[in-house]
Amino acid sequence: MIVGVGIDVVDVARFGAALERTPTLRERLFTEGERGLPVRSLAARFAAKEALAKALGAPAGMHWHDAEVHRGPEGRPHLQVSGTVAEQVTAAGITTVHLSLSHDAGIASAVVVAERVEDAP
Repeated sequence: MIVGVGIDVVDVARFGAALERTPTLRERLFTEGERGLPVRSLAARFAAKEALAKALGAPAGMHWHDAEVHRGPEGRPHLQVSGTVAEQVTAAGITTVHLSLSHDAGIASAVVVAERVEDAP
C-alpha cells in the first residue's frame, strides 16, 4: 500500500548560486559522502530529501543528514535513512522507499514513493 508520494524540482543554477552565496549550506544539507559531488547531483539529492519529507507528510524535526542518497551496484539510486528520518519511516510503518532522480535542461527532480506491506488476510 502506498503511504505517501513526494516530488520536488530544483533549478540547478539557482541552487549552485545559493551554495556559493552561503558556504555553510553544503555542510548543513549534505552528508560528508555527498558534499564533493557536482552541483547538478547535489541539486538532485536535495530534491530527493525534499521529496522524502513530502512523502512522509513533512513532519517537523527531521535532520538533513539523516537521509542520504546512494547508488546501488546496478546504478539505481536509493535513500539510506537514519536517526530522525528513520524514526518517521518506522512510525508510519513504511517498509520500502522508492526513489527516482533526474537532471536535464537545468532542472533536477526527484520522486519518492513510500509504501508499506499490508498484512495478508
